[in-house]
Amino acid sequence: MPFIIGTAGHIDHGKTSLVKALTGQDTDRLKEEKERGISIELGFAYLDLPDGTRAGVVDVPGHERFIRNMLAGAHGIDLVLFTVAADDGVMPQTEEHLDIVHLLGIRRAIFVITKADLVSDARVAEVEDDINILIAGTRLEGAPMIACSVVSGRGLEDLRRQISQMLEAASGDDRPGGGSNDFRLPVDRVFLLQGHGLVITGTALSGEIRAGDHVRRLPGDQVFRVRSVQVHNQPVDVARRGQRVALNLSGQDKPSIVRGDVIGDQRITLTTVRFDARVEVRTTAKGGIKSHQRIRVHLGSAERLGTVIVLAPEQKLAPKQSAFCQIALTEPLAAMRGDRFILRDETAQRTLGGGIVVHPLAHKHKRGEVGLLERLERLQHGSLAEAIDILLAESDEFALAIDPLRQLLNADESMLRTELDRMRAVVRFTLEGEVLYSTESKWQRVKDALLLALRNHHAAQPLSPGMEMEAARDAAAAHTTPRLFRALVERLESERALARDGSLLRLHTHVVRLDDQERTLAERVTALVGHEPFAPPDLKQIEREVGIPSAKLSEVLRVMEREKSIVRVSSDLYFHGGAIDKVKAALFEHLSGANDITPATFRDLFGTTRKYAIPLLEYLDREGFTVRVGDTRRLKR
Repeated sequence: MPFIIGTAGHIDHGKTSLVKALTGQDTDRLKEEKERGISIELGFAYLDLPDGTRAGVVDVPGHERFIRNMLAGAHGIDLVLFTVAADDGVMPQTEEHLDIVHLLGIRRAIFVITKADLVSDARVAEVEDDINILIAGTRLEGAPMIACSVVSGRGLEDLRRQISQMLEAASGDDRPGGGSNDFRLPVDRVFLLQGHGLVITGTALSGEIRAGDHVRRLPGDQVFRVRSVQVHNQPVDVARRGQRVALNLSGQDKPSIVRGDVIGDQRITLTTVRFDARVEVRTTAKGGIKSHQRIRVHLGSAERLGTVIVLAPEQKLAPKQSAFCQIALTEPLAAMRGDRFILRDETAQRTLGGGIVVHPLAHKHKRGEVGLLERLERLQHGSLAEAIDILLAESDEFALAIDPLRQLLNADESMLRTELDRMRAVVRFTLEGEVLYSTESKWQRVKDALLLALRNHHAAQPLSPGMEMEAARDAAAAHTTPRLFRALVERLESERALARDGSLLRLHTHVVRLDDQERTLAERVTALVGHEPFAPPDLKQIEREVGIPSAKLSEVLRVMEREKSIVRVSSDLYFHGGAIDKVKAALFEHLSGANDITPATFRDLFGTTRKYAIPLLEYLDREGFTVRVGDTRRLKR
């Protein structure tokens, strides 16, 4: 299994010299670093282990001015070599680096007391005591300590053995990256290589990558093709989680990848400007963290400005305290559930705390929101089933497909599908072969809202055959696409809760019936249009004859149309249903003996006028009974 070894410690405490003594490689590559004798940027090397595997080594700068560079390389570390110079002992950056290592969840460390050749054994013992005091109560408490000298070689073999033993015992289960198998790599270097083009490097947090794969840049959403893959400057067929990886990318004329971006599986699209997290404040943050305080967020290799909102009632976190908080960012960030981050003050002078992402795409919370802290607790420490239920319930969408749900949970897809199949409270809808998931409570709310909207529609318009689908979708407030809403309707149809007639929805029990007064009105209209069947009164004449409001008359006319007692030929012209049948029969007989008919012949055939003949012919064309050819009509074959 591949591993990443990282360094930490105060400036000039021998991190780079120690890496060179262990690996034979100098990680200071910049001219300025050589001239000044300090590390400014991240340095990279590799260490061959006794079992033949090769561990990546990330050497971080120790100066307080370059903490942001240190943080860009501190993610993904399996084992940290924490240097404390024997002559200086514990220094300010020793404390800050320890806070960062602790907050990033790194559990394996070796404290290397460097420059041991310059001091007595008693002094080494004093430094060990100081380190024990410093690491008490942190994740690194109890870590081994080895006194070393790169000059005399003291302790180097012991250190190599200790590194090997600790990595052999490591399982990788506590690495960042969650349970997803999707490839993710926070970018820490970007450069153009002559003859090859764009190259990016970073520590792979999860998944694996091959030449020919397509990857997405987040944020930014650009898609690239992987030309080639290298690990420790060697071409490989596949690179995996826990390795230092270099990717040669193609696919954009002017790519704008920068440190802090994430290169990941093409399916990953999730970025956020607001996430919920568990935040811990370190003892060195003397003033703690106040709600709505401006901060800098370091996650992966990215740095963002933002605001921290304390969700606890106290609205403030003192040193050594932890609580759920919401982080609101000024720019999008590629963050997933389970990712660890560091919080520094707005001026980038000191580390305040850090934490773990609990909900990567959170809503803005109201003060005193009922059940919020309990939900976040379950989301962080509960089962996968509990997390699924919470995220489905809190999503703005009525239902989620497996892909967005997998991203929100940062979970392995096969494990997620297995868990979803076991959950009885999850409601499933299938759209063109894709399964969407929702909760029983959401489904019940949508169902209740839709059926109530239909009941109200029927009460307000009893002669209406139903409610238009789009109006019903708006009334249900289901945050669904038209395609998904049709699936919901089909489910309710199968339950016999409603019925659909074309684009109209009605309650299954709803039947349009004319009352006695309306039936009398319908009979009067039938008599009016049937008196002269091929020259009926138009709509305005009918309104004058029956003497009722046009809205009420329109309702009755629509019912009569559905009953087929009348036929609407044009916007203001209705014919008796029997008259239309006679027209079709006579026209069929006439055209069986002749190829076509003109409007004039049609007018004479039925003893009517052009006022009625033309609308009738156009109606027959729309119905597909006849077809117009120039100025004549023929039967449509």
